[in-house]
Amino acid sequence: MAVPRENLLRVTRIYAEDAALALERGREIVARWPAAEIVPIASHWQIPEVHGDETNVARWVRIKTEALVLGVKKSVATRVNGRSADFIAPSLSNGCAMACAYCYVPRRKGYSNPITVFANIDQITRHLARHVAARGPKTEPNQCDPEAWVYDIGENGDCSVDAMISENVRDVCDLFRMLPTAKASFATKFVNRDLLEWDPAGRTRIRFSLMPAGTARVTDLRTSPMPERIAAINDFVDAGYEVHVNFSPVILTPTWLADWAELFDELDAALHPRAKAQLACEIILLTHNEGLHEVNLGWHPRGEELLWTPSVQEDKRSQNGAVNVRYRHPLKAQAVEALTGLIARKLPYCRVRYAF
Repeated sequence: MAVPRENLLRVTRIYAEDAALALERGREIVARWPAAEIVPIASHWQIPEVHGDETNVARWVRIKTEALVLGVKKSVATRVNGRSADFIAPSLSNGCAMACAYCYVPRRKGYSNPITVFANIDQITRHLARHVAARGPKTEPNQCDPEAWVYDIGENGDCSVDAMISENVRDVCDLFRMLPTAKASFATKFVNRDLLEWDPAGRTRIRFSLMPAGTARVTDLRTSPMPERIAAINDFVDAGYEVHVNFSPVILTPTWLADWAELFDELDAALHPRAKAQLACEIILLTHNEGLHEVNLGWHPRGEELLWTPSVQEDKRSQNGAVNVRYRHPLKAQAVEALTGLIARKLPYCRVRYAF
């Protein structure tokens, strides 16, 4: 279910750390919602009335719409990745105004998941500039990129939505525009056409997340509809972005393979030759979590009918130590093989960068 852009964020309360309000970016963000109540907080991670109150589950979407958290990122560090990107950049935000039922970010947050924006953007961009300089040129191609070091700048949020709140995303994309050895990358489920005016000069890779529209209507709440995401690809290529697609998450419904075949036909029909020539994809099968499952039952149980299928799922310990669930290994391997074969037939120009 899509939400009009003007209704995605109607901020009435800003929970703000004093340190964030002392920074220019923090003051800019507060000025965008002059009528909002400013609620002082000691830490953006410790807001009992937001993250600790289980009655908030019933107001999951309302809190995303009305609340904004403003903080300072304490740990400004870059991590090695090697899958979607060479490195994971320091987060510019945490949380999202959209409400995808499978999202991994709320698993750490508790009973609500509004956006937290980090105001110390100058510290983050300085760190990134130093990190890129220290790497030097990429001398060996890999599946992330043949020539540039790729930095994922949106691990814990959606940069297309964040760009409606502050200039953080633009500041980082402008930085990478000036770095010939690296590029920024982020996945998105929201079409923000303001980004078409940015002139990224090929140094930002946008990854539009796609899945069959029928499944997305159940699981991808408040996001841009699938036809809108597909239609945007050509425009973003023409505006100077590198545009890839994430086939993610792959949810094994009874009709999943036929549904993906239909999606691939729609994608192939929509893309112009320049978009096809630079296209690559990532395939990510569904990972879920029992804690998030319990939360979701309180606000969107219909989505759990697709996501929580214990008869075909098994425990998985993630890289950060959390215990999640994924499809059982034989089934997952068969699904990856079937989907990559379908891509080879339907989208032969689309390179599969990795399947996970």
